[in-house]
Amino acid sequence: MKFERGFKAHANRVALEVRNDLNLDSISPLCPWNLAEDLCIPVLPLSTLAGASSDLAGHVDYLANRVPQVFSAITVFHGPRRLIVHNDAHAPTRQRSDLAHELAHALLLHPPHPPFCSDGQRKFDGELEAEAGWLGPVLLVPNEAAIWVAAKRISVSEAAGHFGVSVDLMRFRLRMSGAEHIARHRFA
Repeated sequence: MKFERGFKAHANRVALEVRNDLNLDSISPLCPWNLAEDLCIPVLPLSTLAGASSDLAGHVDYLANRVPQVFSAITVFHGPRRLIVHNDAHAPTRQRSDLAHELAHALLLHPPHPPFCSDGQRKFDGELEAEAGWLGPVLLVPNEAAIWVAAKRISVSEAAGHFGVSVDLMRFRLRMSGAEHIARHRFA
């Protein structure tokens, strides 16, 4: 997907501003739960819904245990207020990524839209999802962090552990930020 001109640079600026607001530098791990709290967005683990009613327990079990790959996270609106429900049955790195994606929607001021069409099919705005899909990983590993990893020659797995992200997400950020190329030329 092609983004509007300047979007990727804007996303990195947003990530750095968020870190500044949380008193973090560019190479510190960002905790999405702390960011959600700072944005006054409640985060609700899916498992907590099981005890809300007996009707929900079966649905929660289905999403958390039988087919956990079908549900990651969703932002629910109540008027202008947002609430994020996430699948806490996923690995911690996946939960961090899922939360960062949903928080990206909030930071980009994406409007609410119904999650399903009248025929029951999933409904989503591809452009908004792509923007959040870009900003989410950038929140966790901004360009400056990826360049730091490349310049210090930190292994991908060690860097992933430092930032609390998956190895795949770390590789993605190193590749998409151009970190290795920049580090080679800037710190040669």
